[in-house]
Amino acid sequence: MSSTLIVGIDISSELNAASFIDEAGNRLVKKALFFPNDLDGAQQLIDFTISLAQQFNISSIKFGMEATSHYAWHLHTFLASSPELAPFNPLFYVINPSIIKSFKGAYIHLPKTDSVDATVIAECVRFGQVKPTPLPDLRYAALQRLTRMRYHIVRSLVREKNRALNLISFKFSTYPSECPFSNIFGKASLAIIENFTPDDIASMPLDNLIDFIVKNGNNRLSDPTQIAKTLKAAANRAYRLHPDLAEANDLALSMTLENIRFLESQLKKLDGEISRQLKAFNQTLTTIPGIGDVLAAGIIAEIGDIKRFNNEAALAKYAGLIWNKYQSGNFNAQDTSLVKCGDQYLRYYLVEAANCVRVHTVRFKEYYNKKYREVPKHQHKRALVLTARRLIPLIFAMLSKGQIYQERGVVSI
Repeated sequence: MSSTLIVGIDISSELNAASFIDEAGNRLVKKALFFPNDLDGAQQLIDFTISLAQQFNISSIKFGMEATSHYAWHLHTFLASSPELAPFNPLFYVINPSIIKSFKGAYIHLPKTDSVDATVIAECVRFGQVKPTPLPDLRYAALQRLTRMRYHIVRSLVREKNRALNLISFKFSTYPSECPFSNIFGKASLAIIENFTPDDIASMPLDNLIDFIVKNGNNRLSDPTQIAKTLKAAANRAYRLHPDLAEANDLALSMTLENIRFLESQLKKLDGEISRQLKAFNQTLTTIPGIGDVLAAGIIAEIGDIKRFNNEAALAKYAGLIWNKYQSGNFNAQDTSLVKCGDQYLRYYLVEAANCVRVHTVRFKEYYNKKYREVPKHQHKRALVLTARRLIPLIFAMLSKGQIYQERGVVSI
């Protein structure tokens, strides 16, 4: 009898299913074990697994489970910390759903049930095409919660600002294109939008408008007189909104701007905590010009222990910064797309980092410009993603060897 027991677990929010096979693929239990996704259910799985191991003289156990949202987290950590399982030297495999889906495709006409899925997961582990997953490092996990939250807040902020621009355009049709302020969502700009209609601005004495701009600009605006003249000219050309519609639009705009201010305050609070937690890591990414605490934290939190990756190509694949190839005969497609896989959060922070680094370093600026000029369309987006890919070897080397950045390369410390 085989000395290794393989347990495949199909995880859901409330009920899990476990299938038990040996190294030869023989099912040791005819029916899947169903157990609740809670502490009692996890203990039930442990008790059943140990009794099965003793019955079949098992010396080691492998647990496979799908990386389904956060549902696998608690079960994985609970099983890994169980003293009852320790004598069996358990290994854990938290597997990407796309790998399991591809593996299942090799079997013809399999039904979609929890018990079948659990068996497929066990078989995926048995064939040895996946690597054991180490117990999560709580430092990385805690930082990741913050950086992922920041990602979602930024996306929400972008949506709210786009909605606000639409409402501003409806109220003051010429304002978005002729805004005389450097930031349309700055204090002085929003004071104009929230307090005046185009009619108000057009009829207001110039000196009064200048005084209002100076007051709300905290005396930091270089030429408030010219700003006031530009506003008056834009107001004279703007469409007028019917009063009945203007009231509703103003309410929607006011609520949207409140959302923006709230999200910006949350972002500020989050950035402070991210910077504080980053201090627990011995990292050098912030020596790269343009990469501050937030971007460094986002990258580090998603990568985790750099030793998980054999080389920079493996890291690029994990981030999803690889491209499909299309080749037939002598034809090689030039316009290819990114593969639709990988860690979206890591990809986001790498692209954001690339966008900052290209501004602050000569080597990445030159590379970005070169890639920008290569194609007639999608220039910025393509060049930015390629620059992010170019950044990966540098990040891999710095995290692997503890090196600091210099313009000519990296230097060990």
